Amino acid sequence: MTDREPILKVRDLSVEFTISSGGFFGGTKILRAVKNVSFDLYQGETLGIVGESGCGKSTLSRAIIRLLPATSGEAVWLGSDIQKMNSNELLGLRKDIQMIFQDPLASLNPRMTAGDIIAEPLKIHMPNVSKAERATRVAEMMQKVGLLPNMINKYPHEFSGGQCQRIGIARALITNPKLIICDEAVSALDVSIRAQVVNLLMDLQKELGISLLFISHDIAVVRHIAQRIMVLYFGEVVEIGEAEQVTMDPHHDYTKRLIASVPVPDPKVEMERREERRRLRKTAAAAA
Repeated sequence: MTDREPILKVRDLSVEFTISSGGFFGGTKILRAVKNVSFDLYQGETLGIVGESGCGKSTLSRAIIRLLPATSGEAVWLGSDIQKMNSNELLGLRKDIQMIFQDPLASLNPRMTAGDIIAEPLKIHMPNVSKAERATRVAEMMQKVGLLPNMINKYPHEFSGGQCQRIGIARALITNPKLIICDEAVSALDVSIRAQVVNLLMDLQKELGISLLFISHDIAVVRHIAQRIMVLYFGEVVEIGEAEQVTMDPHHDYTKRLIASVPVPDPKVEMERREERRRLRKTAAAAA
């Protein structure tokens, strides 16, 4: 992949928050949520960002596209530094980079029908598209993500969680973006629906040639969908590489603990892994 130019270059990106330190006299302290993160993303590639809750995954994704302010560093999209973009340039960025969020139902407007939700990005980013063409595109996109045409006038509460996430995927794809950030996009779904949505994303990526930043705490899911994996621990990158290398031959103890936490349907193997998890926890405690 190094012979190609990345579509996204992130260099030394950091995000800090000022929070109350509590206590009778108050005061504040600095929380470093993301610490000098660097990586490249290529066209058509899926980069998995994995780590437990609170490690900075979502903060990183929001800072990249300026939904949160970065303290330092840069995120360069197709040669332009996102941190220096003006409002018009940011509007164009929103068309090219879309997000799918963790809670399928909460991310959809309950007062809008499925058709209106999917069409909304077209109204914002492509106002010259006619009403008839919008309707055609929405119908095509619904079919692409596995939603029936007669669902177009239903409201979010009338759908299952998996169907709501399919609406979210259709909404993200309707502007023909180059990159979709999937922020824990399947973690709220049950196992069978999760597999369906992951496979749908993989099929759509192959068909459309889009890139994915796939954020998850579940390294087993990330291993299935991503070509490369980046492991975050307390806001820092502790490991990054090809998915097979990271999962089969991890170098960092935190990555080993994430892999060891994945259940295996074999009692003997699971017992051995349980002992390994205990050993790794003791090693981490001693290092701390």
